[in-house]
Amino acid sequence: MNLNAIHKEAIKLVKEVGKFISAESQNVNTDTVEHKGFNDLVSYVDKEAEIRLVEGLGEILPESGFIAEEGTSEKKGDTYNWIIDPLDGTTNFVHGLPVFSISVALQENDEIVSGIVLEINRNECFEAVQGEVSKLNGKPISVSKHIDLSQSLIATGFPYNDFDKMDDYLSILKHLMQNTHGLRRLGSAAVDLAYVACGRYEGYFEYNLNAWDVAAGAFIVQQAGGKVSRFNGDNDFIFGREILSCSAEVYEELLIILQNQWKHNQ
Repeated sequence: MNLNAIHKEAIKLVKEVGKFISAESQNVNTDTVEHKGFNDLVSYVDKEAEIRLVEGLGEILPESGFIAEEGTSEKKGDTYNWIIDPLDGTTNFVHGLPVFSISVALQENDEIVSGIVLEINRNECFEAVQGEVSKLNGKPISVSKHIDLSQSLIATGFPYNDFDKMDDYLSILKHLMQNTHGLRRLGSAAVDLAYVACGRYEGYFEYNLNAWDVAAGAFIVQQAGGKVSRFNGDNDFIFGREILSCSAEVYEELLIILQNQWKHNQ
């Protein structure tokens, strides 16, 4: 298998689907969406984008399977599986807010070997392939250097349907408001991770996430020199429902805060 060739073909496909999503963004509103659950939206654009991604990626790597948000394909590969979010930031998308993305990762056995995040509105393609540095529109990127937590801009996501851990979460936010340059919530986990990878954020954390939200972005952060884990420090962040992603200097500081204040972490 030529991983670099597969990666390049996947980038080309993601950009094509990104053009479709961009064109359809003018036609979508809250009246044209379905509710999968409380505050969990899906549009016809999500579904059609995933169909196009699954079909195209299946042609690029026929023996691969899929872990995809909208369940277009239930095929599982013995060795290779694509982990796909066809439209990360659907709520932003249907409300006309310009932060949403496509996230595609290739998993070989238990290891991510390729990651692509396309932020559609700014046409920014963040990508990484095993053995190479992460890139933004073809140019190398890296996480922030030599910045401690007090100088950091931190991203997070607000809970939208799991409020059991709200008190712990608000306690963490309060501490970070008082001890960083600020907090941001854009509404696309894939974009948040990509922004850590290129140094726009020093750190990002969120809980109640799925594999398709984080697989590509986390890999891009790692290939850009960053650290990624769950709140307890272990490496099960793809399927572990929570993620901490930081530059090396900020990681230990933020990990300690999460371990001390995330009581449900045990």
